[in-house]
Amino acid sequence: MKRLKWPSWMPVDPYIVALLATVGVAALLPARGTAADVASGASTAAVSLLFFLYGARLSTREALDGLKHWRLHVTVLLCTFVAFPLLGLAAKGLVPYVLTPALYSGFLFLTLVPSTIQSSIAFTSMARGNVPAAICAGSFSSLAGIVLTPLLAAALLGGSGAGFSADSLLKIVLQLLVPFLAGQFLRRWVGGFIARHKKILGYVDRGSILLVVYTAFSEGMVQGIWHQVHPLRLLALLGVEAVLLAAMLALTWYGAKRLGFGRADRIAIQFAGSKKSLAAGLPMASVLFGAQASLAVLPLMLFHQMQLMVCAVIAKRRSRDPEEFVSEPPRAAATRTAAGTATRSG
Repeated sequence: MKRLKWPSWMPVDPYIVALLATVGVAALLPARGTAADVASGASTAAVSLLFFLYGARLSTREALDGLKHWRLHVTVLLCTFVAFPLLGLAAKGLVPYVLTPALYSGFLFLTLVPSTIQSSIAFTSMARGNVPAAICAGSFSSLAGIVLTPLLAAALLGGSGAGFSADSLLKIVLQLLVPFLAGQFLRRWVGGFIARHKKILGYVDRGSILLVVYTAFSEGMVQGIWHQVHPLRLLALLGVEAVLLAAMLALTWYGAKRLGFGRADRIAIQFAGSKKSLAAGLPMASVLFGAQASLAVLPLMLFHQMQLMVCAVIAKRRSRDPEEFVSEPPRAAATRTAAGTATRSG
């Protein structure tokens, strides 16, 4: 039997369709009672497994070598935990005319979440960028976010339902950091197996996120939270998030150029520095926001889907860059550009 493939002409990634379908299932058949408890426990275990796989995939030597490229990683961290939050704070002026206070809290929270790992690597590879740098940048951002995201949420969202405490930080560390470190420790024994079954385990990545999305939206349906959000407010939120994504894509690409990074590094910076992790953000929100988590993660979910679609288009366009431009060293490219400018002006 011939294997079915996703039509190449479809403009939407199948994972986006799966996310939307999961939201639809949660709306029609939300988990209640015992089923909700089972789904919550399963989603917690799935996220822990996801971060275990992240740790097992990252070579310790690769991580240490990545530290040598510290300027790139500092740039990504500044974009993720400084530039993003500043833009989030600037959006405060949109309340209550464009965004409701509850939606703004979720919007600000999404700006505090760490960067992605898997999609940053995939898009950087597709665009023929610096893949090792993207691996390290995404991993470092996720590890830093385990501490920085709760601290920033406590400072900026203290009165909006983001309850930070030593207990909440401990829960996040146990769910995200401990599995990651366990993956690193066991890598010598399980690394080969994971490398050989990379494609199959990729479904574990996406399946884990889908399970967490189902659990969060089920809770929102049971509590009737979605009836509090008017469709026009959702459209306004999408517009604000589109502006946020466009600003960060421009900042990471042109800002990296001003800092002297070459094409391959700029691609890694753009994809690692402009995206937010749904896998890390959802469990953090459930700990920090409690019963209000389902509404708080709505902006993050919408932004996550938007960034995947937009970055997929950008990566495909970058993949079609001329080979001489892709392989040209940064200084040579700068020299060629300057020479071309001089010739045209002469």
